[in-house]
Amino acid sequence: MTEKFLGSEDSNSLLGMVGNLLSCPQSGGLSGLIQTFNGKGLGDVISSWVGTGENLPISGQQIQEILGSSQIQQMAEKLGTSKEEVSGGLASLLPQIIDRLTPKGSVPESNMLEKALNMFKSGLA
Repeated sequence: MTEKFLGSEDSNSLLGMVGNLLSCPQSGGLSGLIQTFNGKGLGDVISSWVGTGENLPISGQQIQEILGSSQIQQMAEKLGTSKEEVSGGLASLLPQIIDRLTPKGSVPESNMLEKALNMFKSGLA
């Protein structure tokens, strides 16, 4: 993977896109993502990331099913890479990021979530 793919400098990196996904008010942010996972039958997976136990794995294919092929395609075009690489990267990053953003096993309030996301991104710069 290229540095641009995982770089934290701008929203055109995968990490920046994850940050946008988790803080986007239109999609409901992290809470909205949790609802989407629940609606697609993968609530136990995302609950494991939020909870304090071991994180359950997710596949790139499952990520595409959750977020939708068109959203993954848009991300891939911005990054100049394939949908498979984006969905695989998200399958790797999302569990780690959500786990670190929810250390006490619950979803923080949106302003705290945004602060945590900014600290997380700056820590990976």
